[in-house]
Amino acid sequence: MGEMIPLARPVIGAEEEQAVLEVLRSGQLSLGPRVPAFEEAFASRVDASHASAVSSGTAGLQLALRAVGVSDGDEVVTSPLSFVASANVCVMERARPVFADIDPVTLTLDPRAAAAAVTDRTAAILPVHIFGYPTEMAPLEQLGLPIVEDACEALGARYADGTAVGGRGHPAVFGFYANKQMTTGEGGMVTVGDEAIKQRIDSERNQGRAPDMDWLDHDRLGFNFRLSDIACALGLAQLDRLDAMLAARERVATLYYEGLRGIDRLNLPCEDRGQERRGWFVFVVQLPEAFDRDATIRTLAELGIQSKPYLPAIHLMAYYRDQFGHREGEFPVCEAVAAQSIALPFFPEMTEGQVEQVCAALRQTLGQT
Repeated sequence: MGEMIPLARPVIGAEEEQAVLEVLRSGQLSLGPRVPAFEEAFASRVDASHASAVSSGTAGLQLALRAVGVSDGDEVVTSPLSFVASANVCVMERARPVFADIDPVTLTLDPRAAAAAVTDRTAAILPVHIFGYPTEMAPLEQLGLPIVEDACEALGARYADGTAVGGRGHPAVFGFYANKQMTTGEGGMVTVGDEAIKQRIDSERNQGRAPDMDWLDHDRLGFNFRLSDIACALGLAQLDRLDAMLAARERVATLYYEGLRGIDRLNLPCEDRGQERRGWFVFVVQLPEAFDRDATIRTLAELGIQSKPYLPAIHLMAYYRDQFGHREGEFPVCEAVAAQSIALPFFPEMTEGQVEQVCAALRQTLGQT
């Protein structure tokens, strides 16, 4: 067996190395000029009025929930099919994540289920643009509640009206972990339409410090959720090559569609509809029900293919079972999807030969060679 085909791999080149080296040589590694430069460039990229760089997507989600007023005893309606951070941040703000089932095609929060989950304690809606596909926003906006968008997987996506995800005015949070559309190693960005919300997030990411205060003077409770100049320099270099990386991801997705279409009862990611556009993050398939997902992952590994369960249902994780009493059967669409979904290797520099190798291995594993 040759080298294992990895699940993800960032695109890092000489431009990123030079950008980071310049910051290192400058001697100003944090709270320097690269932070606002990155914020402005990113906001422009997604047609947002403002942006705040933060230490992670998780940090951004927590700060955004605080900024829209979520607090003790509140409820936040959100999706059970997501990376666990989107639920954890609600709990961190002493609110209860109230899950609603997902659309079986897009895998995003079902607007009707979300509306049915709203109570007089609901303080916000937190839709997740899962696997880069945009949630249907208009019905959620009609509920008249604050919205915080988890766009951590959705850079490059477009809403049903054709506008860029992140530019709708609600706080929208992006993540820059190494497997994302672009990376700063660790890091995130919150885009907002309201300058007052940006000012609050900027303060709370920096220990509650106001812009006009001396270094050790603070007027509100805050965190150390800053992003360094080193990371922002890396982000600026990545933004310069983002169009090419997004196009490369779409190329790989197209190769997968061609290689996997026709496999009996294998569900592929939904294709774009109308003006909605996915920002390709991962390529997740749902196995036929007859196949054991975990056994399939082990067999693929033996064939040199890394894959991963993507994603477990949050409400069935031990913490959420124990703390909130969740059990099987509450969100049947999510549970069925989570039980059979695996992420296949997916990254911009993936070759046609590597995609063919993955497709052949999956066909062999499913007995459809």
